[in-house]
Amino acid sequence: MTDFLPQLALFWRPALTGALLALLLPCLGLYLRMRQEYWAALAYGQVGAAGALGALTLGVPPIAGGLAASLVVAGMKHPLEKHLPSTGIFPLLFILGWSASLLLTANLPGVERLGAALFEGQLYFAGVEMLVGAALALAACGIFLWRTGPLLLLVRLHPAHFRAQRLPAWAAGAGFDLLVAASLALAVMSLGVMGAFALIFVPPWLAFAIAPSWRAALAIAPALALFAYTLAFALALIHDQPFGPVLALAQGVLAPAGAAIAAAWHGGAKKA
Repeated sequence: MTDFLPQLALFWRPALTGALLALLLPCLGLYLRMRQEYWAALAYGQVGAAGALGALTLGVPPIAGGLAASLVVAGMKHPLEKHLPSTGIFPLLFILGWSASLLLTANLPGVERLGAALFEGQLYFAGVEMLVGAALALAACGIFLWRTGPLLLLVRLHPAHFRAQRLPAWAAGAGFDLLVAASLALAVMSLGVMGAFALIFVPPWLAFAIAPSWRAALAIAPALALFAYTLAFALALIHDQPFGPVLALAQGVLAPAGAAIAAAWHGGAKKA
C-alpha cells in the first residue's frame, strides 16, 4: 500500500479517464435497462473491438475503426428491426463481432497484442486523447440525456403519445443509440469489452432494485460504479493485474452485496 500513492501519481491520467467512464456508462445503462436493451452494451462493445482490430490491419487508428464500426451497427438497428425479431438483433451483433474479433486476432499478424488488450483492458496506457474523449463523451451524455431523457421515458411508458402525434417512436431513441455506441467504442479501448459491459450492466441493475425513484437511480448507479471502479483500480495497480478482469470481478462481487442491501431495504420498507 505504501507504493500505491507514487503509482497513482504516475497513472493519474488513466485513473481519471476510467473514473469519467465509470460515471458515464451506468447512466447510459439505466436507459438501456429501461428499454430492455442491455444486450446492446455487449453487442456495441464487441463490434467496436472488431472494428478496432480491423482498422489496425489497414493502418487506421484503432479508435477510429472502433467508433466507425459501432456507429454503423447503431445506425442499422432500426432497418434491421423491420426484418428481424428485435430481441435477437443485439445477441446476433455480439456473435458477429465476437467471431470477427477472434478471426482477425488468429489470422492477421500484428493484432494479437491489441486483441488481448481489448479483452483485458489497457487503461494503464490511456493518454491525453483518451482522457479528452472520455470527458467529451460524459459531457455529451449529460447534455443529451438532460434534453432527450424525458422523451426516452415517454416512448417507453406512453408509446400511444407518439402514435397520436404521428411521430415515429424510434426517432427519439436514434440519437441515444449512437451515443451508446460511441461511448462503448471509447470505453472498450481502455476498459476492455467485459470491463465496459460490467460497468454499464451491474450498477444500473442494482440501482433498479434499490432506488425509490428514477432520479435516485441516476445518482445511485454512478455512485456504485465509481466505488467498484476505485476499488478495482487500486487492487489491480497494487497487485500488478490486468485491469479489465479485476474490474469485472469487482462488479461481480458488488452484485450479491447490492442484492442483499436491496432485500434488506425492501424488508425494512414493508415493516414500516
